[in-house]
Amino acid sequence: MLDAKTIEIIKSTVPVLEVHGQTITRKFYETMFKNHPELLNVFNHANQRQGKQPTALANTVYAAAAHIDRLEEILPVVKGIAQKHRALGILPEQYPIVGENLLAAIKMVLGDAATDEIIEAWGKAYGVIADVFISVEAEMYQASEQQPGGWRGFRRFIVDRKIKESNVITSFYLKPEDGKEIASYFPGQYITVRVKPEGQSFTHLRHYSLSTSPGHDYYRISIKREEAEADKPAGIVSSYLHNDVLEGDILEVSAPAGEFTLDQSKEIPVVLISGGVGLTPMVSMLETLLEQQPAREVVYIHAARNGSHHAMKEHISQLTQDHPALSSYLVYEAPTAGESCDKIGFIDLPWLQTVTDSNADFYFCGPTPFMQAVNRALKQWDVPEERVHFEFFGPQTV
Repeated sequence: MLDAKTIEIIKSTVPVLEVHGQTITRKFYETMFKNHPELLNVFNHANQRQGKQPTALANTVYAAAAHIDRLEEILPVVKGIAQKHRALGILPEQYPIVGENLLAAIKMVLGDAATDEIIEAWGKAYGVIADVFISVEAEMYQASEQQPGGWRGFRRFIVDRKIKESNVITSFYLKPEDGKEIASYFPGQYITVRVKPEGQSFTHLRHYSLSTSPGHDYYRISIKREEAEADKPAGIVSSYLHNDVLEGDILEVSAPAGEFTLDQSKEIPVVLISGGVGLTPMVSMLETLLEQQPAREVVYIHAARNGSHHAMKEHISQLTQDHPALSSYLVYEAPTAGESCDKIGFIDLPWLQTVTDSNADFYFCGPTPFMQAVNRALKQWDVPEERVHFEFFGPQTV
């Protein structure tokens, strides 16, 4: 618990964080990695280069400051971040390192405006916030390890099969090297893969959604190869997995994690909407619904650039034929000659209203602009917030 004076000081700094938050967090990462380069084995280097991680941290610090007297209001999203921390193997002893360097960054950026009183207040506030994360993550570590087939840390898996799904997406079927049971998961969750490609100084970790229903003796992840673009290089991990990892090779994997999961307690219709490789958690949810709630009405909408970028097309088509409760639709941004789809261009509200009903649970996943468009359409349609569920690619923020 924080005293009233500390809470008052923290809240008074909210406008400053709104203006200087990203500058502070960029300086924080720069300082922390200089002092503790071993942490580069954990953090996503691409997100650092593109500014996504500093932005996410800035928004989180800002939100935590604004809610410092009612942290329970942001606890649901804290749990989502904690899930990623557990999957990455973040440890309690790393939190003081973060706190020390964050306070130093605040002092460096704000200068004399960061008085001793303000730094002391932020030290107390950070301690409370860190304790929340440490406590939540401790429960997650314990639950992950103690469940049937569960484990702590990273476990070695064999690439049993490697299947090309489209020009840019490949599926990897992973079986445990020790041949023992593997943990089940909820449709929508992900696993974390740790690799050290040749020539890299540090290990790299990436979260990948599980792309099939639970209950198998393997995990399946379907990974998009991130190509080089004008403003960013090719993906280090996705390129390595696509180009260098072969069937029979070993990957290190942490146990399934994630808060974006299918609610199977309801019987109302479900609408699943995916863009590009965002289909991975959607396919897991779809297969689970058809297996466990076959009478529940499901609409599945997938958007892709064109057929060459469309993964699992035949699989979804076959499921649609086999299950009367399932309707599926394709949206291609720019179909090539001879390709057919249900809509050319992008998903919009007028079209969405012709193929779905607002009295449904909506789940969607894909690139950020795609998700912004879908979320905006659902808001315009007045779909209640409790029936709108999405997974965001990249660093999560409160």
